Amino acid sequence: MKHSAGYKGKRTMDKRKVEFYVGLFVVIGVLCAGYLFVILGDVNLIRSKQYQVNANFTSVSGLKIGARIEMAGVQIGSVSKISIDKTDLMASVELSIDKNIELTEDSIASVKTSGIIGQKYIDILPGGSDIMLEPGDDIFNTESSLDIESLVRKFIFQKENKDN
Repeated sequence: MKHSAGYKGKRTMDKRKVEFYVGLFVVIGVLCAGYLFVILGDVNLIRSKQYQVNANFTSVSGLKIGARIEMAGVQIGSVSKISIDKTDLMASVELSIDKNIELTEDSIASVKTSGIIGQKYIDILPGGSDIMLEPGDDIFNTESSLDIESLVRKFIFQKENKDN
């Protein structure tokens, strides 16, 4: 009888050990999933490290939310929102800029392409003014992206018209 009681105690201990390892596995899995969500999803949990400024463009074709913002080839922020300004009927882009970067009021924001068919990004050319942009201010000097498709179309139709 004592032998079977000891076996029952061992079985309970094995069951607790299995439950402990299953629980540990679940906790590690949830932590890994959360880590991947934050890193791969490019989630910014601390927004206080950035400030927002706005810029209006005639065209931001191909620009996406999350696109990088560069100054002198160094990333200084990302695009946080793209919408239509209903009064001007222009593309309104909200830029999230690192707090340690100060932009002047005469900075120039341009939509650029990395490589020939690469991703679109915003390039900021610093100005020489002493007046700094505050959070929520607008960058008035902007350059829209070069629309390669319309240039090719114009070139092809020009060539056809010369042939006729």
